[in-house]
Amino acid sequence: MDTQLGGSSSQQPNVASSLQQPTRSNNPLQVPLQQPSQLGNVQQPLPSQLGSVQQPSQLGSLQQSSQLGSLQQPGLTTNVLQGSLQQPSQLGSFQPTHQLGASQQRSLTNRFSPSSMQQLIKGDRSMITLSDDNVMVKQVLGTHAPDGREVDIRPLLYIVEDILNRTTLNPEGLMIEGTQAQVEYLEDKTNLANLLDLLDALSYIIDRISCEIQCKAFGGLDAHQTTLSIFHLVSSFAWDAKLVLALAAFALNYGEFWLLAQIYSTNQLARAMAFLRQVPGIIEHAGLLKPRFDALNDLIRAILEVTRSVVEFKELPSTYITQEVPALSSALAQIPTAIYWTIRSIVACAAQISSFTSLGYDRFVVSTTEAWELSTLTHKLRTIRDHLKKQLEICNQYIEEKRDVEAFQMLVSLFEMIHIDNMKPLRAIIYPRDDLQPLVDGHSKKRVNIDVLRRKNVLLLISSLDISQEELSILEQIYNESRIHTTRLESQYELVWIPLVDRSLQWTDPMQKRFESLQSSMPWYTVYHPNLIGKAVVRFIKEKWHFRNKPILVVLDPQGRVVSPNAIHMMWIWGSNAFPFTSAREEVLWRDETWRLELLIDGIDPTILNWIQDGKYIFLYGGDDTEWVRKFTNTARTVALAADVPLELAYVGKGSKREQVRRVLATIAVEKLGYSWQDLAMMWFFWTRLESMLFSKIQQGKADDHVDPMMQEIKKLLSYDRDGSWAVLCKGSSVVVNGHGNSILPTLVEFDKWKENVRLQGFDVAFKNHHELLRGETYPCCRFEFSHFAGRIPEGMKCPECHRNMEKYTTYLCCHDEANTPNILYN
Repeated sequence: MDTQLGGSSSQQPNVASSLQQPTRSNNPLQVPLQQPSQLGNVQQPLPSQLGSVQQPSQLGSLQQSSQLGSLQQPGLTTNVLQGSLQQPSQLGSFQPTHQLGASQQRSLTNRFSPSSMQQLIKGDRSMITLSDDNVMVKQVLGTHAPDGREVDIRPLLYIVEDILNRTTLNPEGLMIEGTQAQVEYLEDKTNLANLLDLLDALSYIIDRISCEIQCKAFGGLDAHQTTLSIFHLVSSFAWDAKLVLALAAFALNYGEFWLLAQIYSTNQLARAMAFLRQVPGIIEHAGLLKPRFDALNDLIRAILEVTRSVVEFKELPSTYITQEVPALSSALAQIPTAIYWTIRSIVACAAQISSFTSLGYDRFVVSTTEAWELSTLTHKLRTIRDHLKKQLEICNQYIEEKRDVEAFQMLVSLFEMIHIDNMKPLRAIIYPRDDLQPLVDGHSKKRVNIDVLRRKNVLLLISSLDISQEELSILEQIYNESRIHTTRLESQYELVWIPLVDRSLQWTDPMQKRFESLQSSMPWYTVYHPNLIGKAVVRFIKEKWHFRNKPILVVLDPQGRVVSPNAIHMMWIWGSNAFPFTSAREEVLWRDETWRLELLIDGIDPTILNWIQDGKYIFLYGGDDTEWVRKFTNTARTVALAADVPLELAYVGKGSKREQVRRVLATIAVEKLGYSWQDLAMMWFFWTRLESMLFSKIQQGKADDHVDPMMQEIKKLLSYDRDGSWAVLCKGSSVVVNGHGNSILPTLVEFDKWKENVRLQGFDVAFKNHHELLRGETYPCCRFEFSHFAGRIPEGMKCPECHRNMEKYTTYLCCHDEANTPNILYN
């Protein structure tokens, strides 16, 4: 189609499919900007007429259409002290540019002098007093008349970046390679085809801008007028396209110059052309020209950085961000100014290269003035870049938050839907794309796809990198036992570790080593790397599955439904017998359970199980008071001997304070006070199972069930452990007394008061009756301290002794234990 620049009738190449003309653009950079009605002494055209530049047959001639009247471009300067607008003589009125025919070019060459050649560069010396940015922006806006065409400018920017990165010459003569993204993009055949279509549509305007820059460099016009003339050429394009087109025009000339520099020594044609452009002398004396090279390279880098920022603003998705966001509004207000100074810097760079090739290297060896001019522009662009990057960072953070909210809501909806299999839910949690294999097989240690979990019961082990070795070893034991004893297909399940890390923390080498150590020790599937887990997934797991920091085990059935929000308590209590680890299975297991000694020590200690089978009296006791342990064990032995009953004692430690527990263990061993668990992992598992019983009940909504004797006894035992020493007296499997040390030890000490009842009632009944008398006099305070990392925490608790509502406190506690073995209740 024929595209007019302003009111011209000249022909342009056919615009390819890369250019679309929608009725309305939603992109923030393409929102039409209101033009000021009056620009001081500048006569401003109506919005519909902005940028209307007549294009006569002579290429490059810019004339104002008669219907617009005389467009005056005075290039106003501001007298800062007096606040008046003045029209410097060096700017004058905006003059049209005429095409340079062969005779005109010869005439221009004859008129050429070093002073006129450098006017573009030296004009920048007055850029601080040339015009304040407000007036300059009005002039720039006066040229802006977008026609609504959509141009995907990113492919062109890729090729421009590739050119400029490969033509940034160091004094040592080394070229900087293009980025991997640029190389991959240009090597892709599909991208190359799209790029050729885009260039077919834009090559005409790029050539015009290139000629404009070159001609103005030789014509002696100052940088401001040259920059405005470029804005007139790109008046119909969006802001980002204006800048990239100007940069592409510069890259065309700049790349040609350095291409000769790279190949002139090996190519005879290039050698001849290089001599005409004085390339050998420039390369030979690169060291002497170092200040100029440094200044030029710095400015080109700044130009690229600002250009990238402008294009990134254009690419912000309007679905998630609008101009009502202050950061975007601030950036959009700055973009015309940013583009003006960037194009002006492009003009300065082009003038610099023209100076090299026209005046020779020796003209600039001793001068640093021009290098200072370029450095001043570089400083201004860097200031603009910093502002845009800061606003872009805020915008991207805003968009990311909006996307995270959207992704979170999608996850919530997804897990409320019914699916034919578990693939959608699992992909949403683990990794949604198909570009890599997100799982590692625990046996082969090879990466695999999520498809290996299709239509299986899947247990998601969710934890931080602080998961303890005790937790892993017990879990591995249960996992391996289930693989051996489970033969039915419907009873099989797969375990997947989902590692969660704090995204606000930088990923370090120690974290990587810790992750790899954990991953290598696990026999089940693991996520390949924590960074595969999205932020929305982390939020979903924390808010909907109540993950804090302690490991949880979320169970999904073959259709991807959550059948247990946390089955880790079931696994600790009943092991693989809890399969398929559903909430319904958990309820059945509790209904069939009773308060007995096997429930407390099942799967931990076969010695105690043998005592149970023999029907012996058993004291299970704990605490960290060495003196109490010494007195309790000695008194208990004396009483058992006097009552003539078979009594065994087993020390099971404490839920926290490991160092104190070690001292008690050493005393028991040295003084031969009785049987004890020397392996601290056995103690950890005992207390973990006991805590899991409490949390399992809480998860079922039975935290304050008065008719549930097991719940009351579990709460008592956990409270006693927190408050001091305790003991549980059992006769075989039956639990006789569960008491605090303040009542258990006095009961033994006062044996003479109830020893006559042993013959009549039996040792267990006589002990229980006397203990009840003493317990009524010495009720200890009950205390529960739930860790913030415990997950589901009840809003309130009732005392297991008096059944009153317990008071709630905030407690900070440190028991100086090893950091890798946290306790749910007390740490």
